[in-house]
Amino acid sequence: MAEPKKPQAGSTEVTPVGSIELVALPDRTVSTDTMSTRRLRSEDYNDYSSTEATPDGSPPEGINGFAAPSAYQRFGESNGTTWLQTLIHLVKGNIGTGLLGLPLAVKNAGIVLGPLSLLVMGIAAVHCMGILVKCAHHFCNKYQRPFVDYGDAVMYGLEASPIAWLRTHAIWGRYVVGFFLILTQLGFCCVYFVFLADNLKQVISAANGTTNDCHSNKTTVLTPTMDSRLFILSLLPFLVLLVYIQNLKFLAIFSMLANLAMLSSLLMINWYIFTGIPDPSNLPLVAGWKTYPLFFGTAIFAFEGIGVVLPLENKMKNPRQFPVVLYVGMAIVTILYISLGTLGYLRFGASIRASITLNLPDC
Repeated sequence: MAEPKKPQAGSTEVTPVGSIELVALPDRTVSTDTMSTRRLRSEDYNDYSSTEATPDGSPPEGINGFAAPSAYQRFGESNGTTWLQTLIHLVKGNIGTGLLGLPLAVKNAGIVLGPLSLLVMGIAAVHCMGILVKCAHHFCNKYQRPFVDYGDAVMYGLEASPIAWLRTHAIWGRYVVGFFLILTQLGFCCVYFVFLADNLKQVISAANGTTNDCHSNKTTVLTPTMDSRLFILSLLPFLVLLVYIQNLKFLAIFSMLANLAMLSSLLMINWYIFTGIPDPSNLPLVAGWKTYPLFFGTAIFAFEGIGVVLPLENKMKNPRQFPVVLYVGMAIVTILYISLGTLGYLRFGASIRASITLNLPDC
């Protein structure tokens, strides 16, 4: 008996075998390029809430509330940022002008209570960022979305609420979060513009010989200088051009330059601090409770980076590396905050000003 002819790959052929017909379907090959562009894989996904257990009895999340690597199968962008570029952006997004005001915050809390409070706030910030990323992962899997932003995360969370009123008004969660994100970022950027303009004015004034009497840390204006508002206006074209760069890979070089400039300034500030730290025995360990709320105002302004967490995670080439990047980056930020705040207050004591740069000599 002749053997039945085997169908070739890619052909459609019916082979009779008794009363049963076998159909050879065409091969369906999926190119690797198509798979690499997919950012979500949904095979065998079950929707478990954060309070339920998986069928084997284990919790649905991994260490510290993050999804376990086997449960999190979202792909990154093929041209996304690496873990190092994401770390650079994360550090730059958290370190700003608020760092220079932390010595005054430590003064308002006390030489012992201040650093401890900064440590607690740093841990709370990392924990909240972790919850935010975990919720984003959960909603990506549940709704088959490649990524979610802040508004989506709040809206989907309200839609899953047991309260009927919150479910029907979930869209307002998106609007409220968007409004406060715009408000906070606008406030931060306004502070940056004023800070840049004032420092640029001081540098140009010193270069033109309009300041002197450096030993007494006083400034004598000999010739008129340009108003700070004109300096802000002169910076506007460069800032507008910077906004048009929307690819985080291209912005990584600017973030790196900014981090290097910040590191250089911190080294010079710390060098000046270590040259003459007085006896700290007269500094209060715990400040009065009337000034303690002022500490939170400055410290919360310093921990401003939660607005960049989801955008950075969404643009990563391998989003599964983001938890490690988050821990390392926020550890660096918290250590810098505590060290500069404590050492600055030890150096200048009760005479510390709103920004530690104001306590440095003019030249």
